[in-house]
Amino acid sequence: MSQTFSDADIEEEQKHFSNVIATFQQYAQYSLAANNRRRKDIFTLPQNDKELLDGLGYRQKLQEVDRAILANAEFLKLIVANPEIFGHDLDSPKDADEDKASCGALLNHSHGDVHSHSHSHPHHRHSHSHDHANTTSDLKAISKHQRKYKPTDFDMDKLRSTLKQFVRDWSQEGKEERETCYTPMKDALVAHFSDKSSPESRQNIRVLIPGAGLGRLAYDVANLGFACQGNEFSHYMLLASYLILNRTDAIGQYTIYPYVHSFSNLPDREAMLRSVKIPDVLPSALPPGSSFSLVAGDFEEIYGTEYKEGDFEPQAGQWDAVLTCFFIDTAKNIINYLRIIHRILAPDGVWINMGPLLWHFENNATNDPSVELDLDEVKMLARKIGFVISDERTIDTTYTSNSRSMLGYVYRTAFWTATKAQ
Repeated sequence: MSQTFSDADIEEEQKHFSNVIATFQQYAQYSLAANNRRRKDIFTLPQNDKELLDGLGYRQKLQEVDRAILANAEFLKLIVANPEIFGHDLDSPKDADEDKASCGALLNHSHGDVHSHSHSHPHHRHSHSHDHANTTSDLKAISKHQRKYKPTDFDMDKLRSTLKQFVRDWSQEGKEERETCYTPMKDALVAHFSDKSSPESRQNIRVLIPGAGLGRLAYDVANLGFACQGNEFSHYMLLASYLILNRTDAIGQYTIYPYVHSFSNLPDREAMLRSVKIPDVLPSALPPGSSFSLVAGDFEEIYGTEYKEGDFEPQAGQWDAVLTCFFIDTAKNIINYLRIIHRILAPDGVWINMGPLLWHFENNATNDPSVELDLDEVKMLARKIGFVISDERTIDTTYTSNSRSMLGYVYRTAFWTATKAQ
């Protein structure tokens, strides 16, 4: 898709990318400091209270948390070991051609070079294009900025959410939550194309999954034989999915501790300190001939632009199915989201939706516009745009929750399938 970016756009994207890398790299320092605060608090207590806590093994628990944080940090270092996959090499600049080549490997993965949903999307903007050339001076400036940048609590919350997203998408522990969401969507997809009963017969059915997160739903759809493309906006998700999809050689290769960042609502120590092994399947084990790609960037920028002569790929009418899981409430303007989905669907295509309406830009501090509709209004809007909605139901599910926690949030998500009105 042809699109022009100003120097300011490029600089903004480089700065944001650098901030994300810095957040990964400073995870240990930030998290250990938070845990050390608990140690300092012990010293403010009377001696008898200290002894009681020692009898409970509280200081030993803090040491175990430190070890878990350091293990997480080693895993997170692997994720940002090769930032050049996004066309940015912060430490050892490459030429523009190499940057473009590495970007292409990320954005279009075919089976053989195997190839993102945290329900918390960044409120800042960065463009979807990652193929601009970086000069040496630009890269030095980014690297300098990266060393100076101090991640915010919001940055670290995004990173902690990424760890929990690994549990949801790529662990045995996350299977129940994952299947509650993904199985109804996959079943509806297969049912809509019931005349294509074998994986081999589905290879020309194109499926788009915006807000793909760490890519498990897209992987599962590709594993059913469909030609599946995921789209993701968040650099946290994109970096993390690249590791799990492209740099994983064995089931259970990585061990993480996703729940060590909060001491609240825990029934026992194990609920916080237990490890989780990922992945539960080998991403490279897709059947031969599978079509699975991941496109980085903003959904509206990539799929919402009207086709112009010379564009790489026209979008209108090109997708046989669009699957939106915990996605439509990331819109600033839901009207535009639904209009794009309708436009890019083929005449006999299907839109399958599941998710809540946690409008991500409601009461935002960035002056971004936000249109916030209730569920009835969203469905009325969809019908006005030209959809026929069917198979409506409510599915209760958690989202990246600690199954052992004393506190849990349950979304009463809206599920439906929709086709274009004839």
